[in-house]
Amino acid sequence: MSSEQDFGYKMETKATEQQIAHRELLYRLFRDRPIPDDQLLICLGLFMRSSALAKILFVNEAYQLILDQPGIIVEFGTWWGQNLVLFENLRAIYEPFNQSRRVVGFDTFEGYPAISEKDRPSDTIKIGGYKVAANYREYLESLIDYHEKNNVLAAIKKHEVVQGDVTKTAPAYFSKNEDVVIALAYFDMALYEPSKAALEAIKPHLVPGSVLMLDEFNNRDYPGETRAFKETFKGVSYRVKKSRFMTDRTFIIVD
Repeated sequence: MSSEQDFGYKMETKATEQQIAHRELLYRLFRDRPIPDDQLLICLGLFMRSSALAKILFVNEAYQLILDQPGIIVEFGTWWGQNLVLFENLRAIYEPFNQSRRVVGFDTFEGYPAISEKDRPSDTIKIGGYKVAANYREYLESLIDYHEKNNVLAAIKKHEVVQGDVTKTAPAYFSKNEDVVIALAYFDMALYEPSKAALEAIKPHLVPGSVLMLDEFNNRDYPGETRAFKETFKGVSYRVKKSRFMTDRTFIIVD
């Protein structure tokens, strides 16, 4: 069952035909696993490629950068929501009693609503790109809620999922929450217009030490995020730090 059949697009990959064929072997081994579900959930590393593990280490690296920072974590472009769950569990590991470290995710859950002329169309950069399953927000909320209730301070809700076009939802959210401070803003939308709207919305809520991570920063195939950042943060003092685990990713730290 392919993503193209289910969601109207095929995920882009730079893998060779040989690598793709080898990956199909992993899929087959996963489908044919003789492992009970309860034991699978504590042995997921059996099926995790090094690139997927690097992504988890990268998210952990981002969290470590804000351990001494006040503020919430926001993610623009949650897709299936793995990062939101990782942030929830990393909070439980590093600072279990920090109830002010809320995690807020933004996504349409219906794919891209529009593509601007400042973006470069592709198999995924198109209307409907990165669409997920119907009613997925409700499922994701239940999943995050499970993890939160499995951790310390279970009675206090510390997450929020905001659905809709980010060009509208981000300005509305931060206008309503004027007192919020942002420790980490994680961008994974790739597009110019939603990235620009979100960057402008969060800018007044950043403080010295706040961290931004643009997943497609300095990526020639996805120029929208970089263009939006350069326009919005022109004249702002910041420094950059390259990731140890995903060396094409950069953290932007506000001075």
